[in-house]
Amino acid sequence: MHIVIMGCGRVGSTLAHILEDKGHSVAIIDQSPEAFRRLRGGFKGRRVIGFGFDRDVLVEAQIEKASAFVAVSSGDNSNIISARVARETFGVENVVARIYDSRRAEVYQRLGIPTVATVRWTAEQMLRRLLPDGALPLWRDPTGEVKLAEVQTDTAWIGAKVSQLESAAQTRVAFLNRLGEAFVPTGETVIQDGDVVHVMAKSNDIERITEALAKRVQGGE
Repeated sequence: MHIVIMGCGRVGSTLAHILEDKGHSVAIIDQSPEAFRRLRGGFKGRRVIGFGFDRDVLVEAQIEKASAFVAVSSGDNSNIISARVARETFGVENVVARIYDSRRAEVYQRLGIPTVATVRWTAEQMLRRLLPDGALPLWRDPTGEVKLAEVQTDTAWIGAKVSQLESAAQTRVAFLNRLGEAFVPTGETVIQDGDVVHVMAKSNDIERITEALAKRVQGGE
């Protein structure tokens, strides 16, 4: 698989090394030749100087045979424009852009450009540790309609079957995390102390599900 990365900062260079170690061919673009110093001496990928939204630069990076494009420069506008050019001009379907402004990220996701909003991600990780109650969205689809969320469950659910929990909350459990290991449960799986429950649901349904799992009526399903 050939992957084109725009931005040879800490994130871009790290991605380039990881992807190359996994056997992929990589081309990395940056407007500053000095940025390529972050790449290790044995890096075999292409180093392309220029802007990621410049068509000639993208062609030099072999965008026409790329399976994926990643925009992780320090500029939101540059990342989005580059991602759109890669997708709309060169037909690259697997495109991801890093966005610092979470409000912009929501807009671009609705336009079909998957984004990683670093500020929002960092804030949510902090909240996950500061305020463990409630639900924490871990993933959302590009339209924002569906979320994967970690939900807190009342201790009264310990010993109950996953099917009972699903019935009470009218949802589906995507997976459980038990003692640091994630697995997909069956309806017969019994909830144990310390299990972390993850559900996949419509965004506007997460709050209802959270409330349903926050307490359990003894003897009820």
